[in-house]
Amino acid sequence: MQDLSYYEILEVSKDADQTTIKKAYRKMAKIYHPDKNHGDSEAESKFKLCNEAYQCLSDDKQRSIYDRYGKEGLTGMGSRGRSSGGFDDLGSMFEEMFNGFGGGGSRRRQNPADMEKYNLDMNVNMSISFNEAVFGCEKEIEFKYKNSCNSCKGTGAKDGKLSTCHQCRGQGQVFMKQGFMTFSQTCPVCQGTGSAPSAPCQSCDGNGYHEERGNVTIKIPKGIDDGNRLRVSGKGNIGKRGTRGDLYVTFSVKPDKHFQRDGNDIYIAIPVFFTQAVAGESLTIPSLTGELELKLDIGTKDKQHFVFKGEGIDDVHGHGKGNLIAQVNITYPNKLNDEQRELIKKLQESFGIESKPHESVLDSAIEKMKSWFK
Repeated sequence: MQDLSYYEILEVSKDADQTTIKKAYRKMAKIYHPDKNHGDSEAESKFKLCNEAYQCLSDDKQRSIYDRYGKEGLTGMGSRGRSSGGFDDLGSMFEEMFNGFGGGGSRRRQNPADMEKYNLDMNVNMSISFNEAVFGCEKEIEFKYKNSCNSCKGTGAKDGKLSTCHQCRGQGQVFMKQGFMTFSQTCPVCQGTGSAPSAPCQSCDGNGYHEERGNVTIKIPKGIDDGNRLRVSGKGNIGKRGTRGDLYVTFSVKPDKHFQRDGNDIYIAIPVFFTQAVAGESLTIPSLTGELELKLDIGTKDKQHFVFKGEGIDDVHGHGKGNLIAQVNITYPNKLNDEQRELIKKLQESFGIESKPHESVLDSAIEKMKSWFK
């Protein structure tokens, strides 16, 4: 990346305007920012290069010199040739992108007594069978949730007494230096409150909450799919003031042996012997609700699809139903006895020239090939 031009580093063209350059820089900075790549020296190097490129290209004077003479043209300019506006722009940009990093000193911190130590909303995973997902069902869920500790009022501190955090000295942020720039991030000890327990609460071991068991019966709608979530209102974690969040259930659907789902459509593979495909026979096949008749075309091809409208899965949001798609997989015999071989020969002869489509094509190809060697 060091060998790339400033334009290549930010992935913009040489005629890009300032809006495009700024947008590109924001994108790259988010990717390589040190707060998102702890310990990654390569990301740190790329981040510095992005800063260097943006500081040049965001200044019209520096950009003009760079376009004519390259990086060598900027050598010796020092701080006199650099616009202070570039740094101001960077600061405001980082504050917006990282929710105040770099400009957090002016943010108003929330009262530690009001801040929750955990999210009130919570998630549990549930595995269900294929048919339960298709037709819907009722299920009872058993889960663990957090309930704020009464002894410490959810602070994790003995008797609810907090003192100034020793790590950030009450600022709620810790600072680090990256080259010529200084960044701040939320203090990992006090989580930005600026306060920490003088002594841990013995009732909850300093956690600020107790884990309790709960259960609820939920109604799973028809058509739920793998990865879908269902919200159960008021069954999540309980906060300091008794406010309770929501419980989210994420579903994992077990695959079926015969049916394969694609959205609201269902696929089923139908093995068909080659004589059935040739003759265009009728077959009885399974569906989600019973049996269906599959009428093969005469000369049905391998992997050919037959669609049954409305025989798929109900849309979970009530927007109609999908289709059932039967895919024909033609099978052939592994060996033939003398009688079978003779019968096939007679059948082939009965079709006459139609049974030898290769001859007209290959004969002309062979004649053409012979002419190459004359």
